[in-house]
Amino acid sequence: MNRWPVLIAALLFSSAGIAQNDSSATANPDTIKVGNFVIVKKKSSTTTTVDINNEHTVININTPFYSSHKKRKNSNISTNWWIFDLGFTNVRDNTNYTAAQSMGYLTTVHGSPVTQNSFSLNTGKSSNVNIWLFMQKLNISKHTLNLKYGFGLEMYNFRYDHNLSYRSDPVAHVFNDTIGFSKDKLYAGYLTIPLMLNFNTAPHNRNGFSISAGVSAGYLVGDHGKQISGERGKQKYHGDLGLQPWRLAAITELGLGPIRLYGSYSFNALHKESTGVEQFPYAIGIRFSNW
Repeated sequence: MNRWPVLIAALLFSSAGIAQNDSSATANPDTIKVGNFVIVKKKSSTTTTVDINNEHTVININTPFYSSHKKRKNSNISTNWWIFDLGFTNVRDNTNYTAAQSMGYLTTVHGSPVTQNSFSLNTGKSSNVNIWLFMQKLNISKHTLNLKYGFGLEMYNFRYDHNLSYRSDPVAHVFNDTIGFSKDKLYAGYLTIPLMLNFNTAPHNRNGFSISAGVSAGYLVGDHGKQISGERGKQKYHGDLGLQPWRLAAITELGLGPIRLYGSYSFNALHKESTGVEQFPYAIGIRFSNW
């Protein structure tokens, strides 16, 4: 019996099977079959794993996936929501009390005239708290020079050391009260728009140094006097207390990494011009902000 035709047929059948395996390997270049072993190459950050199924031993070769760390790209307009300020406030008093006594706002009660000492503040308890709904930063030049603006509420609490009382009836006036208070303060709240130029030495690094300076305009939306005493309990006095409805101030901000400091100084007096009282509030404190 001639076995050559049988041998040739077997070789042809074997070649067809190899060609079929090669075509499947070409279709899936990340999979290589060697006998009963199937080697699968994957991009992953894990180590090599071995899976065994019913027919083949499958070896997954997981190669690390490296991502390049690119420099942080800044947007031309960035927004920071809900910024919080906490600081102290005081006033620069330029009042001519001799002239102001004749204008009717400073009232003498029981022979005790209102003087500069009557307005002295407890600096440790006189506070400034600001809540900014948002602030935005607009790129002007290479993110190094920016325009910053926003909108929020500035709140000032002036705590008096002496027994100074604000009243609005029959007209706005202040006087030295006859009793002692455990708390005696004047509150003033302003809806404010700040506008600043910002200079950032490291615009692509959050830990750099930055400085901002500009002005703010505020409108008085709430004021009252609050007093607590054993004789009268807790009392609040609303109405026209003689405060200026508008506030224009110089503002500044210093940033070093995550630390932000702010300051403000009022260009116009706290009280109306008709009162004769010329006190210019200022504040300094810490700003809790992302930039």
